[in-house]
Amino acid sequence: MLLPLSWMKNYVDIDADIMDYTDKMSDSGSHVESVINLKEGISKIITGKILEIEKHPNADKLSLVKVDLGKEEMQLITGAKNMQKGDYVAVALLGATLPNGMKIERRDLKGIDSIGMLCSYEELGFSDSVVPKNSREGILILDEVELGIDICEVLELNQPTIEFEITPNRPDCLSIIGMARESAATFATSVNMPDLTIREEADDISDYFKGVSIDTDGGLRYVARVVKDVVIKDSPQWMKNSLMQAGMRPINNIVDITNYVMLEMGQPLHAFDIRTIKSGEILVRQAKEGEIMTTLDNVERKLSSEDIVITDGDEIEALAGVMGGLNSEITSSTNTILIESATFDKDYVRKTSKRIGLRTEASQRFEKGISPEITLAAANRVCQLIEQTNSGTVVKGIFDCYNKKQEETVIEMDYNRINQLLGTDISKEDIINYLELLEFKVQDREDQLIIHVPTFRLDIEIPEDITEEIGRLYGYHNITPKPLSGALTRGRKDYGRRVVDYAKEALFGLGFNEVMTYSFISPRSYEKIEKETTEEEYIKIINPLGEDYSVMRTTLIPTMMDVFTRNLKNHNDQLSIYEIGNSFHPEKGSVLPKEKLHLTMGAYGDVDFYYLKDAVTKVLYDLGISDIRFKREENNSTFHEGRCANIVADGEVIGTMGQISYQVMDHYDIDKEIYIGELDFEKIERKASFIKTYDPIIKYPSIKRDIAIVVDKEVESDRIEEVIHAKGEEMIKGIYLFDSYEGEHIEKGKKSLAYSIIFQAEDRTLKDEEVSVLYNNILESLEKEMNAALRS
Repeated sequence: MLLPLSWMKNYVDIDADIMDYTDKMSDSGSHVESVINLKEGISKIITGKILEIEKHPNADKLSLVKVDLGKEEMQLITGAKNMQKGDYVAVALLGATLPNGMKIERRDLKGIDSIGMLCSYEELGFSDSVVPKNSREGILILDEVELGIDICEVLELNQPTIEFEITPNRPDCLSIIGMARESAATFATSVNMPDLTIREEADDISDYFKGVSIDTDGGLRYVARVVKDVVIKDSPQWMKNSLMQAGMRPINNIVDITNYVMLEMGQPLHAFDIRTIKSGEILVRQAKEGEIMTTLDNVERKLSSEDIVITDGDEIEALAGVMGGLNSEITSSTNTILIESATFDKDYVRKTSKRIGLRTEASQRFEKGISPEITLAAANRVCQLIEQTNSGTVVKGIFDCYNKKQEETVIEMDYNRINQLLGTDISKEDIINYLELLEFKVQDREDQLIIHVPTFRLDIEIPEDITEEIGRLYGYHNITPKPLSGALTRGRKDYGRRVVDYAKEALFGLGFNEVMTYSFISPRSYEKIEKETTEEEYIKIINPLGEDYSVMRTTLIPTMMDVFTRNLKNHNDQLSIYEIGNSFHPEKGSVLPKEKLHLTMGAYGDVDFYYLKDAVTKVLYDLGISDIRFKREENNSTFHEGRCANIVADGEVIGTMGQISYQVMDHYDIDKEIYIGELDFEKIERKASFIKTYDPIIKYPSIKRDIAIVVDKEVESDRIEEVIHAKGEEMIKGIYLFDSYEGEHIEKGKKSLAYSIIFQAEDRTLKDEEVSVLYNNILESLEKEMNAALRS
């Protein structure tokens, strides 16, 4: 951001030398990149008027120019061709110096002495990119001006230009008034806003224009005014000076005025030749996919449906927030114009600008955010300047379509909190004063401050933002460094991480190795594990590495099967592994998926169903989960129908385990038996406990009784053990299944199960008679509930 001090001082009166000014502005948060002093190196260059132009007698490319310097006349020699009699020019006298170090001396040019020089803008230190069109390829041409005065005074070079680094969160500072506000707050003074009074207005806007409508969420506000009897001409010298020092090239009076107000107030504007708006009204809408328009830079643009366009209902007049259309350009024949002052959603403009590769002064401001509250004032300011420069007659009336009104931001906070965050002791009165310097309105309610944020401060949203404002005006360099205060806390992992660590330790102790696999898999993986899944049940990746990694997994079994396949192909005949990882599931109403943590255990080789069952049980025991049951599961096609069980803890199913079905193994081309268990680790976390309790060793002896019963094959051992425990009256300390038999001497459809039952009391030695009573009760209940018979 280039800030000409001569321009800024129209709005704020600051009496400070340049070093003091830049230091204090940097301290208050406006970082100064550089100081540009165009006056440096310039001396003895004054204004003059061309009286006569004659061809050099000895050189075709040179001219003899007689100039009036006010108090004297002088003849000079120049090679420029862009001047004519009556032009006002910059004349370097004998002994004059230029910014590039050149000193003007008497020179013989083809037999005639030259005792001075006519200067160009470039020779005075201006960049070629800001030089007005009529002075680009020749000498500097001025407006009518007093003769013989210092050129630095005419071009307003006596004050330097400051280059500021503006952070993305401060779009309000991308304007002269915005920096005037910052300067005023830093130096504890006030800003004098420009008077927007328009003295003379004629006719009515409805005679020239029908109205404005907005048909897109990206259009926040659109203000339209009309100016008639427009005269296209050069801008006055003071406006050219301001624009050039701020880094913009003067074009013509109408374009320059819109650019001037954009730089002054931060609101981009545009002027249309009203003849190009054939319907007489403006419609702001989304572009149609593939729609074509040509922008002012004469480049044809193919638009997207995400772009916003300004149209007359049919034809596109401008690409909103970026650049006007070539068809609506102001020309020398333009007589009536429509002034557009509009505000668009920053996200729309940023995406459009990036997509088409076109970044303009307007888009740079829109994409950072502009308050729609300044839109009307900017339109009136343009009209006022048109009137002041005799560039046209303002038509009475305004069309103002305010689609999305900006809501006021009000922040309530304890002023003591500000000092706590900053480590300062600033009084409440000073805090309020700082905020009022920044144009915040403050209500004082004892310890609470009710702060009304000005509409142009879009970056202020939370109390911490207010604290930062106080800190930068108070001066961070004024804050005394202090040691951190507060109680020390012991760093440790959270509960969930500790449960994971305990589980890993238990699994490592059981001989399981940890694996880590990709979270994305192929959609065909669900078919391979015989799991019916629709596209709505899993999440597709927008930019996958390939088809085999195109969806997020909802189970860890496919990736574990892939690990087993690779190991078997490498002749690893024995393997026990586990993975603790996330699965991903779509969630209605949420952009992000729901993540669920799983513990998946698997093994093959010299193992069976009971090996994995025992491993699962021991891991859960180590995590403090003791009420564990295994319930037969026959409806899971991934597993063998007769060798699959749901894992139940405290009455809740927390996982499934079993032998992988032969169909699934065929899909993976595996001929070994594979056993896998998948548990919901989030449920395990909720049930886990790290509290260890001590039970004293019972000093009284135990009694062991064996029992062998014949039951139907469908009866599960777990149900039998539940009955034995229930009838044991808390005297049973252990039940162990030591034999299971089917075959000779056992009726078809039946099986024999043999158990050892340990009876023991904590307060006495049990007698055989007591145990016999319990034993008979158990046998009777088994016979009654399960039609069990004592094996003879």
